[in-house]
Amino acid sequence: MKDVCVITGGGSGIGLSTAHHMPKEQIVVLSGRTVSKLEKAVQQLSEQGHEAYAYTCDTADRASVHSLAVFAASIGRVTTVVNAAGLSPAMANPEQLIRVNALGTVYVNQEFASVMEGGVIVDVSSNSAYLLPPALVSRRLYRLAERDEERFIRRLKRFCGLLPKPYLRSGLAYAFSKNFAVWYAQKSAFEFGERHIRVVSISPGLIDTSMGKLESGESAYMLKTAAEHRMGTPDELGYAISSIADPRNGYLAGVDILCDGGSINGRRFRDS
Repeated sequence: MKDVCVITGGGSGIGLSTAHHMPKEQIVVLSGRTVSKLEKAVQQLSEQGHEAYAYTCDTADRASVHSLAVFAASIGRVTTVVNAAGLSPAMANPEQLIRVNALGTVYVNQEFASVMEGGVIVDVSSNSAYLLPPALVSRRLYRLAERDEERFIRRLKRFCGLLPKPYLRSGLAYAFSKNFAVWYAQKSAFEFGERHIRVVSISPGLIDTSMGKLESGESAYMLKTAAEHRMGTPDELGYAISSIADPRNGYLAGVDILCDGGSINGRRFRDS
């Protein structure tokens, strides 16, 4: 039975770049919401010698994620899951951001852990997780995501609704959703560790993808504090994620990897 790597948001950007770096001995399943994009990505991988499949999935829908997990388990042994699906502030309203980025992380981690016997889950967050004021971070609130989803969403939307402009409200929802993803990856690591499933999150900075370009105007300040004053490339992130997923990194668990060109730490040096 072959090992299977599942990549949500795998039709383009960071997800597809990660797929290109995965070992050819693994079956790769790319998921996303746009069939044509997935089919084109699968063709690229197949031409490079990968055995790849496309499977449509909306990570904001638990039933859809469950179907993806069942499919992946039916074609091999699921050993690698990369949750790269996500929305940015320019793409969605606060509720959509919370459902996809936050609850989507819950669904992917839980549904895939149920079909895995060992392996790794890599949750893709964002360095925006580090921009959320600590006073706003409530672990009690975050725990609602598993107990009362609708209340979790309402509470976060209430915080975001205090800001005056739609983009600012979405920006705060994005920061909340990505901060939650980091927390939930760590929580999952300690829940699944006894079953030899390690969980790690990675927080990229501004990346030169279609999503990154949408945010490049409002988020240009991040480039000023990055060490090289530039955006990252999808290939750089794809290599980083594939390295995290490599079983030789088996002691890497329960942590977040801040892969943002130094942007967050650069704020400290700029201000000093």
